[in-house]
Amino acid sequence: MAVAHRLKDRVAVVTGAASGLGKATAIRFAEEGADIAVADINAARGAETVRAVEALGRRAFYQETDTAQEDACEALAQTTVDRFGRLDIVFTAAGLAHAHYVSREGHEEAPIPWPEVWEMGFLVNKPLKDWERVLRVNLTGVMLTSRACARRMIACGNGGSIVHVSSVGATLPFKGIADYAVSKAGVWMLTKVLAQELAQHEIRVNAVGPGFIETPMNAAVRSSEVGANWMLDMMAIRRFGQPADIANAALFLASDESAYVTGEILYVDAGIFTG
Repeated sequence: MAVAHRLKDRVAVVTGAASGLGKATAIRFAEEGADIAVADINAARGAETVRAVEALGRRAFYQETDTAQEDACEALAQTTVDRFGRLDIVFTAAGLAHAHYVSREGHEEAPIPWPEVWEMGFLVNKPLKDWERVLRVNLTGVMLTSRACARRMIACGNGGSIVHVSSVGATLPFKGIADYAVSKAGVWMLTKVLAQELAQHEIRVNAVGPGFIETPMNAAVRSSEVGANWMLDMMAIRRFGQPADIANAALFLASDESAYVTGEILYVDAGIFTG
């Protein structure tokens, strides 16, 4: 792959960078010349991402970060500026498919519970706190990360780009994923609001809307023939996407090639109709 250095000497914070979309995007940004703050809760795999970035000749460090915690997000943003002297790009990939999601060695450990809204807080194994956890990580965590980083970006005075990870689930009302869908719809609206608020500081805010990408987050569904066909039947391009597909879209939104784009969502979903 030819290297265009579209992000030469810029500094990017990538959350959820230990695996999946976050790892692929951190590496893609490094290929284009960026230094990377690798944020995740998995130290071992975060270190792997750091090594992959450094192998490309770019600087990187890992910081354990629970994006649902305000102090952790503030520390991540400040450490990035302290280490690299600036902050130009943010990619918020940290998230959950459901409240019990845990990724290990490429596969999620817990089965998807698929609770309908009326069941939450009613059945013992589907407590209301599951709803609250998904929103805390998927939506509040994105806000806290973006807010902390935007403050430093404004102080640095170089403008920049924030790229959120939303989902086709933000507009498609599937049964049993209300918490996930609502959180991703919230990310989409947060993107539009922040785009309005940060434009005066020359900071653009956009989102990618992944379809069904081969990541640990949807491995349990894809492992079932019924589940795999359910997803494939929605696609015009009848195959699962790769993390690189999202990384390339994020690169466009992070780079100057999208200098006139803000407040938008770029769906990377093989033609799933999102309305």
